[in-house]
Amino acid sequence: MVLLRAHLGEALRRARQEQGRTLRQVSAAAAVSLGYLSEVERGQKEPSSELLAAICLALGLPLSRVLTEVAQSVLIAEPTRLTVVGVASTAGKTAKDAKDIVDAA
Repeated sequence: MVLLRAHLGEALRRARQEQGRTLRQVSAAAAVSLGYLSEVERGQKEPSSELLAAICLALGLPLSRVLTEVAQSVLIAEPTRLTVVGVASTAGKTAKDAKDIVDAA
């Protein structure tokens, strides 16, 4: 199962570490407790939109950039499932028909 909070935490931790900043520095700048920020980074807590915005501001990152990075990592990690429908009778079906069936799923 893909957990959004885990991907969000990874993105925030990566950004903080790339800046060479400590949890203490970022938590103080964001007015978030050090323990809570640590839990967010470890994917144990999912911050509210207000707290996420404060953390992003403390890191000097646009919220949209963080969310885009998270969306991309979720897309990669998300299992893809192919649902096949309408295959009871494939006699006389062309490759295009089969593609249409798969695309419809």
